[in-house]
Amino acid sequence: MVRTVHSGLRTQTIVFRQLPSILRRIALAAAAGLFGLQATAFELPRHRSVPGGVAVIDLGASAEPPQVTLDAVPVLVVGDPARWTAVVGIALGAQPGTRHVAVRRTGAPEVRLPLVIESVRYAEQRLRVAPGKVDLSAEDLARYERERAHLVEVAATHSEAIPDTLRLRQPTAGERSSSFGLRRFFNGQPRSPHSGMDIAAATGAPVVAAAAGRVIDTGDYFFNGNTVWLDHGSGLLTMYCHLDAIAVKPGDLVAAGERIGEVGATGRVTGPHLHFSVSLNRAMVDPALFLDEISESATTR
Repeated sequence: MVRTVHSGLRTQTIVFRQLPSILRRIALAAAAGLFGLQATAFELPRHRSVPGGVAVIDLGASAEPPQVTLDAVPVLVVGDPARWTAVVGIALGAQPGTRHVAVRRTGAPEVRLPLVIESVRYAEQRLRVAPGKVDLSAEDLARYERERAHLVEVAATHSEAIPDTLRLRQPTAGERSSSFGLRRFFNGQPRSPHSGMDIAAATGAPVVAAAAGRVIDTGDYFFNGNTVWLDHGSGLLTMYCHLDAIAVKPGDLVAAGERIGEVGATGRVTGPHLHFSVSLNRAMVDPALFLDEISESATTR
């Protein structure tokens, strides 16, 4: 007897011809269980419970996934009935201290679990850019306000799908900066902390999707330049900025590693590079927590 077992990770043929019937049934059940576990296994981002970080919270076992919220915003939950895990994005502006996530299970009262946010000190960076990118004209300021309102709506996207993975691939080949969280001063004037990772690359270098997802927004924005947003499911979004060219449109479904654009120097920049952001439950978090420790070259399809 030959049985082919399909899983989310691979297909494998198992030969049972020489086993007695009872052992064949046991072996088939064990094989199905084994591949089921493989299909639901998740590589989680690295836990770093600080402003701009990610908290990984064990929720224990239950027949159905719990519903988890932080300040009424849905939180990503992954796992299986044996063990569920909440993956919580912590906003850069969050204050150190103890917050609580609300956990709801069918037929049970709500439980509040502590989320301890530790303090962190990010570095400062001083940059010189064109004066018109700091002291905005009335026309540019009006444009920025319109774009900001639109981008708030984009960042609030929450689809019900569960992400294929929580380990992302580097979207372009190049050296990663440790710029996330930097308090930036443009032409001597303080601005909001840097909410992404800058990757050094030449104009025209390919930019690929960090994971499978759906394109939810593209556009040319005053500060971010040519930009693509991807929705990976359950509040996990990625953003790619300063592109020289965009190769996708809203509504497109893209695979992990699929080309979505090219590195450029559009928007407020000092030179060509990719600004890569990760948003989780509407909080911009450190992309490095989702990437492998060692840089991998981006691949295209």
